[in-house]
Amino acid sequence: MYIPRANEERRVPVMHALMVAHPLAALVTMGESGLIASHIPMVIESDGSELGVLKGHVSRANTQWKDFIPSVDALAIFAGPHHYISASWYPGKHEDGEEVPTWNYAVVHASGTLQLREEPEWLMAHLESLTEEHEAKSAVPWKVSDAPEAFIATLLKGIIGFELPIRKLEGKWKVSQNRSERDRNAVVGGLDSLNTPESLAMSRLVEQAKVI
Repeated sequence: MYIPRANEERRVPVMHALMVAHPLAALVTMGESGLIASHIPMVIESDGSELGVLKGHVSRANTQWKDFIPSVDALAIFAGPHHYISASWYPGKHEDGEEVPTWNYAVVHASGTLQLREEPEWLMAHLESLTEEHEAKSAVPWKVSDAPEAFIATLLKGIIGFELPIRKLEGKWKVSQNRSERDRNAVVGGLDSLNTPESLAMSRLVEQAKVI
């Protein structure tokens, strides 16, 4: 990933936080038939290393688990907040007109060697972890154990788990860091005026970048 120095995010906790907040990742692998991508939720866990390990699963009907080259690193892409930035928000647009629109975004790329897991115990523990994380805010959290044991056992036969020990972690926060304080303030104002969940999320990232 091309990352200008102004947009580089190196803090592992910050990158991990984005991965937790936006867990639906694109898992990209190279196979005999070429590049393959699947969009799946992943869980990041500690494995004693600095960067951690990603865990997830795919359907056995998904040929990606069969058609990937183990010697080529897999790539998991996590996309965080993003938003269009109008050129009309910049004060310079009204002074000399020399402004163009852009797109702000925050993304994390995690890569490493993909390892398949088929053990029922591993799959069950993974599903419980994934479910607990995403049911945590529910008034009455659903648990894997709420479903009949035989039903879950049958479903486990239809999936393949994987682990991706992270060997390389890259973060890119393109959130107006290259603009003047006047322009950043204008971008925050423009985003806030839209008052949508997406615009407010990006506004917060631009604000955070202003104080780093």
